[in-house]
Amino acid sequence: MFKKFVSANKKALQKFKRNSWGVFSLVFIVVLSLSALGAYILAPDNTVNANNGDVSISTQKPGFTVKTINIPLGNKNKTSVFDYFTGKEIKEQFIPILSYTFKGDTLYYNEFSVDPSTSQTKYLLTNVFPEADEKSIEENHIKTKKYLLGTDNQGRDYLSRLLVGARVSLAIGFVAVFISLIIGITLGALAGYFGGKTDAFILWLINVIWSIPTLLLVIAITLALGKGFWQVFIAVGLTMWVEVARVVRGQVLSVKQMQYVTAARALGFSDLRIIFKHIIPNIMAPVIVISAANFASAILVESGLSFLGLGAQVPVPSWGGMIKEHYNYIILGKPHLALIPGLAMCLVVVAFMMIGNALRDALDVKG
Repeated sequence: MFKKFVSANKKALQKFKRNSWGVFSLVFIVVLSLSALGAYILAPDNTVNANNGDVSISTQKPGFTVKTINIPLGNKNKTSVFDYFTGKEIKEQFIPILSYTFKGDTLYYNEFSVDPSTSQTKYLLTNVFPEADEKSIEENHIKTKKYLLGTDNQGRDYLSRLLVGARVSLAIGFVAVFISLIIGITLGALAGYFGGKTDAFILWLINVIWSIPTLLLVIAITLALGKGFWQVFIAVGLTMWVEVARVVRGQVLSVKQMQYVTAARALGFSDLRIIFKHIIPNIMAPVIVISAANFASAILVESGLSFLGLGAQVPVPSWGGMIKEHYNYIILGKPHLALIPGLAMCLVVVAFMMIGNALRDALDVKG
């Protein structure tokens, strides 16, 4: 029996590998997840929440390049290993400039301006830098920054915000699916196995939750728990267990009459052991498929909440929040500010739906 179980898994894996779209989508999600995990390593701006910007260079187009004067802030805290995961403190203030010149112990510079004719000339004393000589200042504190995806409305690096924002979207999917699986599998299995009043009560609860629009229910739970990062995760997870519970209940109803369940009862095993060690492992195929779809749904729900101002709060970046901040630029000639996070979200949702379809075909015993 064990050999048949292994061969069935191998057969499902082979069928999944033959689905090129499913494999491509899985690779895309893995690469995106690794990029989000190492966002502060890959991001040009590796400060906490990629929040280091200057309004003078706001809403610049992709590929924008500017010279900057980087002034140390005196923060001498050492960089730890955790900073590569959580982001570093802002240790330098940068000033975008058009040109500069040294005169004695003074550094004169022209501030960056879209219209050079309106640029103002300002100065800095060279003693604000650790090195006093011109050559060292030029080498260590006057640099050229390139913004591959341009800057947002606060002058922050848009690529960095996009990478860090991917964490929120992927995390909301994982946490919401995890919560929905725990609640959905437990209630669905209890309803299908025990039947009677237990089944009637759980079905009533499912129908009540199902009758409330998902976004409205999430908003209500979010308002009850309060605005915040983890509150959104919990709120989304508490609204996505219903479909899992319905599917699990139906599967348990058909499986609990099987011979191996009858044999387990005859051996005197407890009901909970029969449910969680014998029945549930044999009905996980459709649950896995639903989880992939729920992952995509959770990302869309979180983006809707962020757009309404109820999701991840400023300055934490999220794709929904980035769309909210920049949707008005669509009609102001800079649509990329809203379209880039929207396209990223679309690709992730499509990838999870493709994975779900590939898993459905691979786990179909009739195929």
